[in-house]
Amino acid sequence: MVQAGEPGSTRPGGRTARVRAAVLAAAGDALAESGMNGLDLTDVARRAGVGRTTVYRRWGTVPALVADLLQDMAEQSQPRVETGSLLKDLLANARLVRETLAHPRQGRLFKAIIAAATCDERTARALHRFYEVRISEWAPCVEQAVERGDLPEGTDAREVIRAVSAPLYYRLLASGHPLDEAAAERCARAAAVAARAGVYMR
Repeated sequence: MVQAGEPGSTRPGGRTARVRAAVLAAAGDALAESGMNGLDLTDVARRAGVGRTTVYRRWGTVPALVADLLQDMAEQSQPRVETGSLLKDLLANARLVRETLAHPRQGRLFKAIIAAATCDERTARALHRFYEVRISEWAPCVEQAVERGDLPEGTDAREVIRAVSAPLYYRLLASGHPLDEAAAERCARAAAVAARAGVYMR
């Protein structure tokens, strides 16, 4: 999550919440359309239908706005699924990641943020926090599998979850191979097999 005291870190309510939602939606649209270089606070204010001074007062900089956007995306993500089966839980995670990255808007949005994170430290920190929130939410399904005896004691739950989504991000950013349902299923099954074999032991 965004550190206390950073722009965009206050939990708003009422009209403030509506303004935040409008601004973050506008920022996401701008990122998806034009990337980080096309993200301008004045343009975001215009798109959101709010005053320019409101945006500058609350966020101040583009990295601060992106950090808040990532925090909001983590908060709005679909909750973890619990099926009682390691493979089914990992399949649910893989499908959620695939659906997000294959979405026309969200896929472009993630590409823009990841590209920006390679050269902007604050964006990188915000991106890392976003993934830590998502991994922390899904890690318990692996921990529960260890408790059931489905996985070896000492399995690193977070590494298993990372192993599910990493190949999908590779397809998005590097290989150009399709982000289809078959790819998501292979990622989940491969992670489950490797975890059972002890590959992700601490």
